[in-house]
Amino acid sequence: MTAPAWTVRLDEATTRLLRRYRGEKPTAVIARAMRLLAQADGLLDASGKPTTDRAQRRQT
Repeated sequence: MTAPAWTVRLDEATTRLLRRYRGEKPTAVIARAMRLLAQADGLLDASGKPTTDRAQRRQT
């Protein structure tokens, strides 16, 4: 099953950053950035699996 496509408008600074990843598809770069952000925010564990509310409560 394919996820529905989203249209996301990027500001100028984000667009400039995205251009620095030449040779990579913008969707792949944004997907990687989202996974890194989710992991940093504690929404994903180190293996990339979603964390549970219970696991998040133990860490705080």
